[in-house]
Amino acid sequence: MATERTVPLARVKQIVAAIVLAFSAMLIFLAIDDLTLKMRLTLAVFVASITAWTILDLPDTPVALAAAALLPVAGAIDEDVLYRSLGNDIVWLMLAAFVVAGVLRQVGVIEQIIRRLLARFATVRGLFWALTLLIFATAFIIPSTSARAAMLAPVYLGLATAIGNTRVNRALALLFPSVILLSAGASLIGAGAHLVAAGMMERLQEKGPDFLGWMALAGPFSLLCSLLACAVLLRLFLTREERAIAIAERDADEAPTPLTRQQWTVLAVTGAMILLFAAQPMHGIGIAAALLLANQKVSGLPLKAALKSVEWNLLLFLAGTLVIGEALLETGTAKVLAERMVDLAGNSIAASPALLVFFAAVVATLSHLVITSRTARATILIPALALPAAALGVDPLNLVMVVTLASGFCQTLMVSAKPVALFGAIDPPPFGQADLFRLAGWLIVPFVVLLVIFATLVWPLQDLPLY
Repeated sequence: MATERTVPLARVKQIVAAIVLAFSAMLIFLAIDDLTLKMRLTLAVFVASITAWTILDLPDTPVALAAAALLPVAGAIDEDVLYRSLGNDIVWLMLAAFVVAGVLRQVGVIEQIIRRLLARFATVRGLFWALTLLIFATAFIIPSTSARAAMLAPVYLGLATAIGNTRVNRALALLFPSVILLSAGASLIGAGAHLVAAGMMERLQEKGPDFLGWMALAGPFSLLCSLLACAVLLRLFLTREERAIAIAERDADEAPTPLTRQQWTVLAVTGAMILLFAAQPMHGIGIAAALLLANQKVSGLPLKAALKSVEWNLLLFLAGTLVIGEALLETGTAKVLAERMVDLAGNSIAASPALLVFFAAVVATLSHLVITSRTARATILIPALALPAAALGVDPLNLVMVVTLASGFCQTLMVSAKPVALFGAIDPPPFGQADLFRLAGWLIVPFVVLLVIFATLVWPLQDLPLY
């Protein structure tokens, strides 16, 4: 009797990817008219990158770097575009922010501040609201959501031990990654995707949002989303009695120790750095502040040690995606995609800008189910969704903001974001996949609705028109 043979999932993915690439190549090089060779090559590399990220689930950074290197080799862009990406201002901004985060982690400033402030809240309800605001604030000084999760994980473990309630700890473990992800949208350095978006916006209209400009646009939306997540967690996962549980008082031996002179110095320099980020020129000044913090006499951490805290993979990935985005714009490929979208959609959809914004918000919000990298989502969706939709009658900068912030919703699956995976992997696991589905199911609709309200009603009042 013959035994059934099952095809491994990896093999199935390879077959699907091969079919997608072959079909795409036929469309790009044979079926689509009025494209220059550079446009065809750029589009082919772009589709291949998407296929590698989504279907084959290959590592983000090697794919981005391979695509960036292939574009000049194939003749799609000049070689200097590749070199410029490595020296791009936003890459150095992220580098500076990582150095600052490494120093803060080394001297224990964040944990000290959070523990001191949380000691003032007596109940679980007060603890959750205070944590939400404190985690939100960290988005302005710590780059990347994974770095914030790594820094805040010990805070969760200490609180969970003190509370000693399984149900409360489950809600608490869900609160940390949820607020980390949703609050990241408030800050220009909160995620690499924002820097990709800012660079694209500057390329489109020669003026992208600076540190304060991004905060003014995205800050209120991200704060409301973070507060919404806290409210949903309190109501959905805890009873009235559990919300009123008193937090165990600390013993005198466990009371927070006074801040050292070194920690006060680091706090002062960090505060000055945030103010300098908000000023012009933002990037160069920020780097200088980071180097000051990495001085061993100031923080006790030498520059070599501070540089070890930098997520070099993320920086290289960011540089690679910037090259891809630059190629799509420089060769005119993004413009062609926009024009073809207009031809297919017609005037009926273009007559409703709010409907276009809603469509873009829904697609970008759901994209985390197939594209696990936040920066990759922005790199793909801005030229493939935001710019074509903008050609139907919506301001392109408005839609870039919509797509970028919508791509920050990524707490549905364990693999959708590193903070979720980090907190979900704590031993014993505080929450499971069913808890994430339940939370995301309650959050996703108000998230999209709130984003549409901001794009159509609030941002036009802030000089970011709808059309």
